[in-house]
Amino acid sequence: MTTNATDATQNLPSSHFYVREHHPEQGTLLGFWLYLMSDCLLFAALFATYALLSHSYAGGPSGADIFDLPLVALNTGFLLVSSITFGFAMLQMQLKRVNGTLLWLGITGLLGAAFIGLELYEFSHLLGEGFGPQRSAFLTAFFALVGTHGLHVSFGIIWIIVIMVQVKRFGLTTDNSRRLMCLSMFWHFLDVVWIGVFTFVYLMGVLQ
Repeated sequence: MTTNATDATQNLPSSHFYVREHHPEQGTLLGFWLYLMSDCLLFAALFATYALLSHSYAGGPSGADIFDLPLVALNTGFLLVSSITFGFAMLQMQLKRVNGTLLWLGITGLLGAAFIGLELYEFSHLLGEGFGPQRSAFLTAFFALVGTHGLHVSFGIIWIIVIMVQVKRFGLTTDNSRRLMCLSMFWHFLDVVWIGVFTFVYLMGVLQ
């Protein structure tokens, strides 16, 4: 009786194998897609709010009065190029090249930091001129939309630093590769949102 019980126990899969078999391989990516959909709703609400309030100047400046389009175009270039460099990082990941992955991730993080630096410069200049979010409904909606995007980029930079530390320490493991896939989707999503901000807020604001 004891021998049969022992044999049955030995035939059972290990706990490690059991967990891997019952964990959906794409569960993390599916969950992250759901998160991105919720973020889409957040930005859709901010875009809708801006559309409603974009002409409520309350006697204050309009977008044509305060937007520095060349500066914003430069900032847009930083973010778009960072999307390309992230693509290079993913190619290096697929080739299992740790140093190449870290290099392109670092370049992506620096471009993201340059984007945030210029955005903070823009905000500080507007605040110094007295054009803060309390000045008009238009500026409130502007700061809310652009600021929320900037917070997301800042979070993405922190995430890049964390994943770089993990890749440096543990290599391109299955878990780290999956995390990089999620971070890639997040970063490219932010680029798409910014294209909408640049077009809808800045370009249309200057042309009004």
